[in-house]
Amino acid sequence: IEQRDRELESQVEQRTEELKRRNQELSSQVAERSATERALLASEQRFKSAFDSAAIGTIIVNEARQIQHANQAFQSMLGYAPDTMTGTALREISHPDDRETGLYQYHELVAGQIDRYQIEKRYVHRDGHPIWVLCHVSAVRDPAGRYQYAIDQIQDITEAHQLSKELSYQATHDALTGLVNRREFEARIEYALEGTWRNGKEHAICYLDLDQFKVINDTCGHIAGDELLRQVANVLRAKVRASDTIARLGGDEFGLLMENCPLAQSQRVAESFRAAIEDFQFVWDDKRFRVGVSIGLVPINRDSASVTEVLQQADTACYAAKDLGRNRVHTYLRDDEELAKRHGEMQWVTKIQAALESDQFRLYVQPIVPVVGPRNRYEHYEVLIRMIDRDGAEVPPGAFLPAAERYNLAAQVDRWVVSHLLEWAAQNPQEFARFDMCSVNLSGLTLADESFLGYVIDLLRAARVPSSKICFEITETAVISNLSQASRFISTLKALGCFFALDDFGSGLSSFAYLKNLPVDYLKIDGMFVRDVHTDPLDRALVRSINDVGKVMGTDSVDYILLIG
Repeated sequence: IEQRDRELESQVEQRTEELKRRNQELSSQVAERSATERALLASEQRFKSAFDSAAIGTIIVNEARQIQHANQAFQSMLGYAPDTMTGTALREISHPDDRETGLYQYHELVAGQIDRYQIEKRYVHRDGHPIWVLCHVSAVRDPAGRYQYAIDQIQDITEAHQLSKELSYQATHDALTGLVNRREFEARIEYALEGTWRNGKEHAICYLDLDQFKVINDTCGHIAGDELLRQVANVLRAKVRASDTIARLGGDEFGLLMENCPLAQSQRVAESFRAAIEDFQFVWDDKRFRVGVSIGLVPINRDSASVTEVLQQADTACYAAKDLGRNRVHTYLRDDEELAKRHGEMQWVTKIQAALESDQFRLYVQPIVPVVGPRNRYEHYEVLIRMIDRDGAEVPPGAFLPAAERYNLAAQVDRWVVSHLLEWAAQNPQEFARFDMCSVNLSGLTLADESFLGYVIDLLRAARVPSSKICFEITETAVISNLSQASRFISTLKALGCFFALDDFGSGLSSFAYLKNLPVDYLKIDGMFVRDVHTDPLDRALVRSINDVGKVMGTDSVDYILLIG
């Protein structure tokens, strides 16, 4: 019995110790759990505090895309009172056009294919106005990787988006008229061309050039010119379809892109634009002006090669409309002889510019001699120019000078001629000494260049050649177009000893009236009168009358008459 009692006591003691140990473990576990719960509670409180007080809008979204929690910043952003957005579906507060925005990415997030994404979209403020936002969306998953909810951080970017929109608008629109600018116009033509190559649809573009803009701009000033352009833009804007594009290409030039518009229809539209501009009246300082417009029309189809080619064709057709009388529509067709000629001239522009840059011109002279009587020991020459092409062949002036005149390169060519003539004369004084006189033709564009007079004076002084050996030939039509400039040019250089010849005399409408006021030394009668002077009594009478007037004026301005057929 004593043995059994001792064993029972030992077992009791062991169990007591075990119970103590277990109680200690349970107490420790309870303490740890309490600490963990306190830590979790503190963490939740910190998260809630950070969530609620975050400066950036933040929401927790469940799998059904409903808001479980929304912080104060987000609710204030959209104009809602605190704690009123719980349960709200994102679709309800999204802009109608953006309700599907980001939906595909959200499905990928739930499926575990991505962990986060970023989108721009619009929410709708409680008062109805849209707000542009940048959303950063991240997934929260359980330890097994299953989706629990998403945390969306939302930043209001309305101001930045508006600024970006304004900058984009400024980059694609003309500041004066509000129309699309040239860069954007070309981009839209490119897009139309690509569509044409894919589906065969036909489009058309128009190149519009106002006919009387310079008159109004010069008469009333640049402010009036700007206002005219704005009003013309409004006239054009009122006539375009929603699918069409009207653009300001620069200066007084406009462009029109008509999408899905066959040639016959586009011709009618272009004519309606021309008529609208013709009917428009511009009023400035109680003065009324009418303007016309010359329009070049080009169809866009599968034969159209590029934007550059289409615009060149439109520009060519527009110039043809001007040449044919202005205020009309001219359609570019590949078999059009007038446009083929114009296109050929445009090809010369690049060649002329290249020749000027690389000095690929040569000077030639032809003698001017009396029809009857002995030739003088000293000789009178007319200076001519030739272009040297890539193969070394000479190109006559008749091939490239018309293009130089039309595309404002004639003044540069004239500068080349005068500078190289005087340079040669300075370097070859003995050769030049046997010249009685050299005649140099000048373009009307050169007379309009105010800097050319000073350029010639500087060249004459630098070359130190006798000015009396230089005779400048200017056409009557050029003088009429720049009368005051021509008079000053002639008077100044005559004072230095130069001579002047009036070329193509008789081709103008008021030849004798202009002759009376111009101190020229020679007249070159227009070839249309001289060519048949030996057979046509009327030509002979006209030449005789010019000769008689020249003799009467000879003591003051005209030394003798030079007849050239």
